[in-house]
Amino acid sequence: MIRREGGFSLLELMIAMSILIILLSVAVPTYQRSVQQAKEAVLKENLWQMRRAIEQFSGDKGKLPQNVDELVEAKYLRERPIDPVIETTEWEEVQGEDPNSTDGEQGMVNVKSTAPGTDSNGKAFSEY
Repeated sequence: MIRREGGFSLLELMIAMSILIILLSVAVPTYQRSVQQAKEAVLKENLWQMRRAIEQFSGDKGKLPQNVDELVEAKYLRERPIDPVIETTEWEEVQGEDPNSTDGEQGMVNVKSTAPGTDSNGKAFSEY
């Protein structure tokens, strides 16, 4: 009687590896796409929250804030939001004339992302 050793043959291992590679080739791009979409959603939410804080600050104080730090200091934001695309707290602070000022003073009227490139729909991050 011949006793056969337990284990896998080279052919069985190659088939298993091929199946694993095919599954990974489908899963990895899907995962990367979902991560990118999540970053875009967080970026939109952070910009919306900062713009809302500018409006609330302006309504409460009767003037526009000078920068994002002033919104944080006045407790309209808990902390400087992070731009998830470039993973920094740096924002383009758009200055403009304060409509509440009689002296034509300037203030922050909008905030935009400094991330280069475009989102998954082809829209520039700076246009959010």
